[in-house]
Amino acid sequence: MGDLLPLVIVIIFLSLVILVGGMVLTTSSNPGKKGRRLKAKDNVQILKEANRRLAQNPKDGEALMALGDVYFLEQAWDKAFKVYETLMDVAAGNPDLDEFTVNQRYGMTALKLNRMDEAYKGLVVANAVKQDDFETCFNLGYLEFQRRQYEKAIIYLKQAARLNPEHAFALRYLGHSLFKIKNYRDSLAILKRAVDLQPEDKESLFAMGECQFELGQLDQAIRIFAHLRTDPALGPSAALFAGTIHLNQRQFQKAVMDFEIGLRHPDIKVEVLVEIKYRLAAAYLKEQEIAKAVALLNEIQQIYPNFKDVPAQLLRYKELNSNRNLQTYLLSATSDFITLCRKITLTFFPKAKVKITDISVQKNDWADILAEVETNRWSDVVLFRLIRSTGTIGELVLRDFHARIKDLKAGKGYCVTAGIFSDEAKKFVEARLIDLMEKDQLMNLLKNIDSRQKGLLIDD
Repeated sequence: MGDLLPLVIVIIFLSLVILVGGMVLTTSSNPGKKGRRLKAKDNVQILKEANRRLAQNPKDGEALMALGDVYFLEQAWDKAFKVYETLMDVAAGNPDLDEFTVNQRYGMTALKLNRMDEAYKGLVVANAVKQDDFETCFNLGYLEFQRRQYEKAIIYLKQAARLNPEHAFALRYLGHSLFKIKNYRDSLAILKRAVDLQPEDKESLFAMGECQFELGQLDQAIRIFAHLRTDPALGPSAALFAGTIHLNQRQFQKAVMDFEIGLRHPDIKVEVLVEIKYRLAAAYLKEQEIAKAVALLNEIQQIYPNFKDVPAQLLRYKELNSNRNLQTYLLSATSDFITLCRKITLTFFPKAKVKITDISVQKNDWADILAEVETNRWSDVVLFRLIRSTGTIGELVLRDFHARIKDLKAGKGYCVTAGIFSDEAKKFVEARLIDLMEKDQLMNLLKNIDSRQKGLLIDD
């Protein structure tokens, strides 16, 4: 029995060796088992060991995970992407690999490499595995924003903002997504928080101004746009918004200043450039600086020959630019218009005595002047209606004029316009003591005001 003891010990020892060897082989044939990690002192040793094992088994999950960890932490995105791309296949159906980490990092590395489709694929799977991870939600929201899927982006970004309320970029893209779907009120609230966290975010500040503009908060909007007018990137668009607000508020000099600041920028998108010039021309016209307006309209026509109503405006204002009386007739303040109308009335009948007895103005659209006219052949009460329009005058205006002639007991009426009369209007006056004078005849009257020798004029 004593002789058999050494033999028994040897047999037991060999059995243990075989058992441990079997366990090692089992572990190697089941890569990536949870809880098992490559043990090494530094990344160089980890890479060396991982590559050694992958040379033996390219699908060694544990080695791939170790390799991916090193590359991901070192931000070697191209190498990390290839590792996690391989792990995507290895992890499929393998419960021993962390499916969330594999897919999330595959998506994150793809995003770093601007491979948006692969990034989206990985992050969607990661989100399906774990819905409350901030990085996954934020980056999915960002991807949906870039894909212009704003409704989907809002879902992910709201979750990201809930998980990390102080993350400026999550709030930024959430605010911009809400703006894109025209939810201006909620967008404004979110963007304010984003700008508070990141004051240098000029694009979000500009979007806040747009929200306030859309919500009718014009005083707040104008402060933002005025502040951004000199910004190299956003300045032209900010100046366009600021000028438009001032133009709508009839603050024409401020509008001119805004637009002129916008045009000083060296790099302006052509569509913004043309829009600024178009609106600056409108502001110049309101200030009766017709020569400047015509110059701008000519510049616009050189870029876009048929931009909006530029051809029609040029046709109109080139003539106005060369005729001061026509400018006054169409564009000047009511007092200047009335003065001009008095001159037209007083010079209407050569060598006649004209006494103006009444003047009334209808909403700055036209002036009615009642006058007693005495010539060598006849005398009568005449009513003049001078209309400030270059469009077509219809029958309704003539019916109103005819009724006024009757009320004032005038013997005759003259209706003058800078435009034309419709066929219906002309038919209406055929059997009535009303004469119609269109633009050509008005131009002759205006031409004669300063040159015709006046007779004896009596004017109350």
